[in-house]
Amino acid sequence: MKIKLNGELSEFQEGTTVAGLLEKLNIQTGRVAVEVNIEIIKKQNYEKHMLKEGDLIEIVNFVGGG
Repeated sequence: MKIKLNGELSEFQEGTTVAGLLEKLNIQTGRVAVEVNIEIIKKQNYEKHMLKEGDLIEIVNFVGGG
């Protein structure tokens, strides 16, 4: 399936969840926010939220420091 990930066209396997996407991208879930089609997905729903063809996904990584 084709999705738009952080503004770039990407292709992933049908049935991929948000958790699966993060795993494939080697992104730890601790300090990220994931938005699918302008809706923030709660961390407890990452395993359940299935991605669909044409989804617009933004992944934001929080960085600490001062």
